[in-house]
Amino acid sequence: MGRKDNDWKKRDGVVYSTSSDFSYQYEGEDSVETLPPSQQRLKVLLDKKARAGKQVTLIDGFVGTEEDLKDLGKLLKSKCGVGGTAKDGEILIQGDHRDKVLQVLTQAGYGAKKAGG
Repeated sequence: MGRKDNDWKKRDGVVYSTSSDFSYQYEGEDSVETLPPSQQRLKVLLDKKARAGKQVTLIDGFVGTEEDLKDLGKLLKSKCGVGGTAKDGEILIQGDHRDKVLQVLTQAGYGAKKAGG
């Protein structure tokens, strides 16, 4: 039994329209343009919070589409040889790889710096 692509949950606040040519305008559909690497201001920091004491390298401040974020995350994970994830505008790399990540980002032309302790 397949589900239909029903968008009624996205139309919060619309009750009924009698107009035959009514088209609902969704809020928050602004497409984010990916800034060029030279205009990105990324912060590279070490994080241990809510991760059972394990360290992760956190890259924060990426402005762009989720697809470009995942591509950058894939590049960093392959250069460091470890796993990680890229979502919600930040990239997590397993382990303490701040120096290597910073080196890869600056070689790729990104504006990146270390943040935090």
